[in-house]
Amino acid sequence: MRIRPLFNKVFAPAKVNLTLHVTGQRDDGYHLLDSLVVFADVGDRVAVMEADETSLEVTGPMAEGVPTDATNLVWRAAALFDRPVKITLSKHLPAAAGIGGGSSDAAATLLAMAELTGQKQLPAGSVELGADVRVCLMRQATRMRGIGELVDPVTNLPPLHAVMANPRVEVPTPAVFKALPNKVNPPMSAKLPKWQGTKQLIDWIVAQRNDLEAPAMGAEPVIADVLSALAALPGARTARMSGSGATCFALFETRGEAEEAALHLAKAQPDWWVTPATFS
Repeated sequence: MRIRPLFNKVFAPAKVNLTLHVTGQRDDGYHLLDSLVVFADVGDRVAVMEADETSLEVTGPMAEGVPTDATNLVWRAAALFDRPVKITLSKHLPAAAGIGGGSSDAAATLLAMAELTGQKQLPAGSVELGADVRVCLMRQATRMRGIGELVDPVTNLPPLHAVMANPRVEVPTPAVFKALPNKVNPPMSAKLPKWQGTKQLIDWIVAQRNDLEAPAMGAEPVIADVLSALAALPGARTARMSGSGATCFALFETRGEAEEAALHLAKAQPDWWVTPATFS
């Protein structure tokens, strides 16, 4: 009797930069960051199943254009384990969107493979798959500094409710960083506040920055339209871009407000990717 192949499936949440302060640039060209990162309840799904040889199938509403060979970070993550698998990546997040889709997919694959193989430690080279893989392995609110290698969990973060929107344009991250006129900007405060609730947290976020917003809007002016549309939604407290764009988000005090606003924006902009989300 044939034994059923082992199978494992892991959620790959969208990574959102609530803040993104560019604080310097190293001699090797890498930029130094200070960012409060959270994860959304929307994302991709990665499934791995034992097989005779490794393969990758990409499905889902955002599958078009996603590579299905060894250039995909998901394949490269699985290849770090000595176990051929069939990988199914269900894409629900837009690509090159500033929400860590590829890095989160890679992190989910590492976690799925570790459980499948019974390995208690991730293989050497896991975090070298990408600058955001380390923080995506955290899968919780995190303060990320340096070039992404310094990650500190942020506990007791109040829930944040949001509308996420992407105009379906890809923004080249290197070009955005290159266009940043000032590479040395103030970091967040040395010690983050102890927020007493969602309203207080949003008030604090409003006073922070994403230093890449202006150069990203220079590369793709439609980002300014997205931010304006989000800020104008009923109940929206603030609107900001995540990462190097083009995904932006508006913050709300309740999930109900976010869901109603998402319906309104999706109707007004049917060509955009729009979804309500909760960040944690």
